[in-house]
Amino acid sequence: MKFSVLSLIGHAPHPLTGELPSPADRFAEVVETGVAAERLGFDGYAVGERHAGPFLSSSPTVVLGALAARTTRIRLLTGVTVVAILDPVRVAEDYATLTQLARGRIELVVGKGAEAGHFDLFGLDEDRQWDLQAEKYELLRRLWTEENLDWAGEFRAPLKNVTTLPRPYGGPPRIWHGSATSRNSPELAARHGDPLFTANAIQPRAAYAELIAYYRERYAAYGHDPAGARVAAGSGGLLIADSDRQAVARYKELYEARVAQTFQPHLAGRTGYNTPFRTIESAIADGPQLIGGPQQIIDKILGYHEVYGHDLQSVTVDGFGLGHAEQLETLQRFAEEIAPVVRREAPSTLWEPPRP
Repeated sequence: MKFSVLSLIGHAPHPLTGELPSPADRFAEVVETGVAAERLGFDGYAVGERHAGPFLSSSPTVVLGALAARTTRIRLLTGVTVVAILDPVRVAEDYATLTQLARGRIELVVGKGAEAGHFDLFGLDEDRQWDLQAEKYELLRRLWTEENLDWAGEFRAPLKNVTTLPRPYGGPPRIWHGSATSRNSPELAARHGDPLFTANAIQPRAAYAELIAYYRERYAAYGHDPAGARVAAGSGGLLIADSDRQAVARYKELYEARVAQTFQPHLAGRTGYNTPFRTIESAIADGPQLIGGPQQIIDKILGYHEVYGHDLQSVTVDGFGLGHAEQLETLQRFAEEIAPVVRREAPSTLWEPPRP
C-alpha cells in the first residue's frame, strides 16, 4: 500500500483553548508538513480546496507551487479540485503549470466539493452540481489530450481552435474522482477508466464499500480491464498513542470538542456532512478514524483493505487541533510503526515503474 497525507488547511480556533494561528503561520505549517512527509517516506501529499467554512484552502495551486519548490520526490495531489465550480480552461492551465514546476509529480482528485455554500458563491445552481461536474471534467480531459480544440457545452462559452498552454509535463496527469455519498462520481470515473478516491471520512464502512463495489462493476461494464480499477481511501483523522486505552485518555476531550465544533446544524440529516461518530469510543470501534495504538490502527487499515482493495491510504493529522510538533511526531510514528507493516501485508504497484 502507498500512503499520502492530506491537509484541508483548516483555520478554526482550537476546540479547547480557542487559540488561532495567523494565516501566514498556518500556511507555513502546511508546507513544512509536506517537506516532513517526503523526508519520512510518504508517497504523496495532498492539499484540499474549500471556498466556505473555516478553511484557508481556496487556492490550492498556490500552496502546491510552494510545495513543489520545497520537495523533489513526493507526489503532490489535490483533495479535491472542485471542478464543478471552476473554469476548466483555468484548471487546465494552472495544473499543467504545476506539472512543469513539479516535473510530473502532480495528480488531481476532482469532485463537487464537501461544502454546500460554494455553488452560491460562484453563482451556480447547486441542483445542477452533477451536470456541472460531468461537463467540466470532460472538457478538462479534452483540453489536456487535444490541441486546436473545438468545443460547445451548456455551462460556458464555446471554444474554437483552443490549445491551452503550457501542455502538461509528460502528458496529462492522473485524475482521481473523489467519492463520498453518490454514485455519480464512481460512474464518471468508471466511464473514463479513471481511479476512485473514496472519502472514507464520516460514514460507516458499508456506505463506502457499496460505492466502491459499484465503481468496480461499472468499470468492467465499460470494457476496462478490472485490474486497472485503482482505489484510494481517506480517513477521518489520525491520532496515535501507545495503546488504545491511552488514546482514549489522551484524546477524548479533544476529539469530542472538535466534533462538536464542526457540527453543521443546517446540514443535519444530509448524508456526508456531519459524522455520526460523536464519541471517541464510537469512532475507534466503528468509524473510519485511525485512533488508537499502532496495532489497532494497522488492523483497521488492513480491515478496510479487505473490503475496499485500495492501493492508497490517506491520513490527516491537522484536523483535531494537535500542535504542529505533535502532528509531525504522529506522522513519524505512523511512518516507522504502522506503514512498514501495512506495506508488507498489502503491497501495491501504484506509482511503481513498470516491470521490464
